[in-house]
Amino acid sequence: MSHTTQTVRTFFILLLLGLLVGACSGTYYSAMEKVGVHKRDILIDRVEGARDSQTEAQQQFKSALEQFGSVVALKNTDLKNAYDTLEKEYTDCEKAAAEVSDRINKVENVSEALFNEWEDELELYENKDLRRASKKQMQETRSRYSKMLASMHTAERSMEPVLKTFRDNVLFLKHNLNAQAIGSLQSEFSSLEKDIDILIEKMNSAIEQSNTFIAQMKV
Repeated sequence: MSHTTQTVRTFFILLLLGLLVGACSGTYYSAMEKVGVHKRDILIDRVEGARDSQTEAQQQFKSALEQFGSVVALKNTDLKNAYDTLEKEYTDCEKAAAEVSDRINKVENVSEALFNEWEDELELYENKDLRRASKKQMQETRSRYSKMLASMHTAERSMEPVLKTFRDNVLFLKHNLNAQAIGSLQSEFSSLEKDIDILIEKMNSAIEQSNTFIAQMKV
């Protein structure tokens, strides 16, 4: 098989997969609407889910920081147990961060479907004043949504450098299970503590934006 033929085949496979994913989403939303659950309801539910996952991630990062602090504060600790504890906390932080990203993706998926449907249905209006009012309402809702989503993504991006710092220090402890490793980690703790404080602030901002958006959508 020539390189060109394989490239073309790969392109069509990816295109087909993209169409299938889009169709599955559309089928899901259509099925939910038939039982009285509309895109607006799904959006609110998913924003609430994203907010809750960010709250859980906050607590997990705080827990990891507390464990990190307890390890560097001890002089005669069992280093193997210290590594096992921190490695578990890092893994839990990683899972929490992935959950936040997954929830945000789900919010974006349903919001895209909702706003596309809303825009398409504007053409169905016979009354121009009602169409104009609905369009204005759509634009205002989209503006609030965009602000909330930007805040979510800011908090999401802030998790990655903190995770990298955690990973580096856990690896360092793993590769150097001795008292000198603990001493070296002490200098990292203050920096990590500041990074997590900043992360918590950004998550609080995203959570507040989510709560505001949810309240306005439920009116």
